[in-house]
Amino acid sequence: MAKTIFLVDDSDISLSQGEEALEAHFKVMTLPSAAKMFSLMEKMLPDLILLDIEMPDQNGFETMRLLKAHDIYAGIPVIFVTGRSDETAEALGFELGAIDFITKPFSPPILVNRVKAHLSTDEKVRERTAQLWRLKNGIISVLADLVEDRDVTTGGHIERTATYIRILLNEMLEHKVYDGDIRGWDLETVISSSRLHDVGKIRITDMILNKPGKLTSEEFDIIKTHTSEGEHIIDQISMRTGDELFLRQARKFAGYHHEKWNGSGYPYRLAGEDIPLQGRIMAVADVYDALVSERPYKKPFSHEESVDIIMKDAGTHFDPHIAEVFFNARNQFKAVE
Repeated sequence: MAKTIFLVDDSDISLSQGEEALEAHFKVMTLPSAAKMFSLMEKMLPDLILLDIEMPDQNGFETMRLLKAHDIYAGIPVIFVTGRSDETAEALGFELGAIDFITKPFSPPILVNRVKAHLSTDEKVRERTAQLWRLKNGIISVLADLVEDRDVTTGGHIERTATYIRILLNEMLEHKVYDGDIRGWDLETVISSSRLHDVGKIRITDMILNKPGKLTSEEFDIIKTHTSEGEHIIDQISMRTGDELFLRQARKFAGYHHEKWNGSGYPYRLAGEDIPLQGRIMAVADVYDALVSERPYKKPFSHEESVDIIMKDAGTHFDPHIAEVFFNARNQFKAVE
């Protein structure tokens, strides 16, 4: 399958010349502005971007900063194209993350060969990244299984909540709920990282974690520390691996999924949008799963009863916008049980 190239330039001549040089080898999308590029990227992603520097509404450097600020776009290789020779501009371009500079007017053979060379290198990087992703996912699975094996009362909870998170994120994107935040996320990374939300339970004694009856207030205070303990564990992993993106997401799921919209949750008693979005999303997924599941101290609620409980707590326990998304997707939640 031919690779897709976005050629972004405000010059019709450059767009025509670039398309003519590349179209025999690649699928080329010619775009007259950065705004048009970002609009198209909501529907499809390129394998490489050829980006003009000097554009009137939003220049190439500003565009590059926006690309690198979004997780989903940050890994797309970008080659700057320019009609000027400027060492300062070239230095800034590389600093911002460009992989190369090509001078206009294009020399067709040079343009084609440079693009081919970078795509070949990028393919090797992608293969290595995929290997690392599989390794990371394997480690996360082991950690999640350790939590699940220790907390015998919540069998399957971690995988079910990850599925609920996927449903909520997809619905939020479709209905444009906090989509400005979510569109910058790598959804697979976020969903996978959510599986560490209860990792702090590793530090809770079995006598409390698996107590067959109701917890005392002192025991419940100990259980509540699994949020901050989870943050500490993830911080320790981060110090040793430096995997900031994945672990930054995981830390927010672990530390904030028991905060409440009205500020009465734990551990930090944050309220409203001061609670990280990951925590507000997980709050709905986590509570729904707890409600429909049997516990030593309670029988499972029905799906319908659980939906009613969550909707009654919208605006107090739960972010009302996310609760509405949950309600609209409630049948998808029921199908997971």
